Amino acid sequence: MLKRLSVTLPLLAFFFASALVNPSAVQAQSGLKKVRMGSSSTNVSFLAIYTALHRGFFKDEGIDLEIVFMPANLASAAVLNGDLDYNGAVTGTIGAAVRGQPMKVLLFTVAKPLLFLMSKKDIKDIKQLKGKKIAGSSPGGSATLLANQALKQIGLEPGKDVSVLQMSGNAASRYAVLESGIVDASLLSVPENIIAQEKGYHELLFLGDIVEFPQNGFGTSEKRIRENPDEVYRMVRATLRGLQFVWEKNNQEAVTNILMKQWKVNDRKMAAEMARQVNRVLTKDAYVKPESVQVLIDLARDSAKVTKPVSVADVVDYTFLDKARKELGMAR
Repeated sequence: MLKRLSVTLPLLAFFFASALVNPSAVQAQSGLKKVRMGSSSTNVSFLAIYTALHRGFFKDEGIDLEIVFMPANLASAAVLNGDLDYNGAVTGTIGAAVRGQPMKVLLFTVAKPLLFLMSKKDIKDIKQLKGKKIAGSSPGGSATLLANQALKQIGLEPGKDVSVLQMSGNAASRYAVLESGIVDASLLSVPENIIAQEKGYHELLFLGDIVEFPQNGFGTSEKRIRENPDEVYRMVRATLRGLQFVWEKNNQEAVTNILMKQWKVNDRKMAAEMARQVNRVLTKDAYVKPESVQVLIDLARDSAKVTKPVSVADVVDYTFLDKARKELGMAR
């Protein structure tokens, strides 16, 4: 359990009490350094990191990685306090950096949102959403930010033409409110979108087709980068190896096995489809275009009402990724 807590003690205690440990190591093993990463989601788009866990790539680097589930903003606060080592929610890391907190994103494993706008059975065209309600995510969450951006691009003004309801919880809860009829459409991830389609709901939009929005990966404090550069490098290299493994065509059977084990999917056909969907959004080499990162920065600035300009260099440090790519022989 954490030794020092200075942010929302009862809430942090709850999330740490419900932490999920590295599936390949229940206890820290001799010679491995215990490292904690915060994660705001169990989403299948984290496939690259979980692949690195299941294939033992973090162990190869001398790291016993524990993933602790908590909201992205609390994870950033815990990293800055030293109660966590890394934040696996890059939106939370960038949000903290935009507000002037000394944090940097180290890599991105996802370049596009793995989100699908799914509608009730009687809504078959996105224009039919005018005057309707959509289930978004928590205030400032990526699903809400993305919904607003996507709706504007198709000519619907959020809050005026369409109501985007801010809801806590994950894609499963957003699917539940769609099923209940509380909303007319909902932003779903994988596998909820597949389940919804099988039940007759309509896919109005794959947000990855119209929005580039870097997600997933991890960041840490500038203090940790200064004081533990070797550990930071090993974390980056292990994750990059996980990403490489997922992309290798000969590994697809093994990737499906990992997905079935980590996300407890019993249907192999469903698991293979989930893997296919994830491949639509994964980065090739853990980089995303600077202009895409800037979009995320500007959205975070708007949400936090920060008027001061913030550049990509202010929130991203690719130094360790550059070194790992060269060592692993990855050409851009």
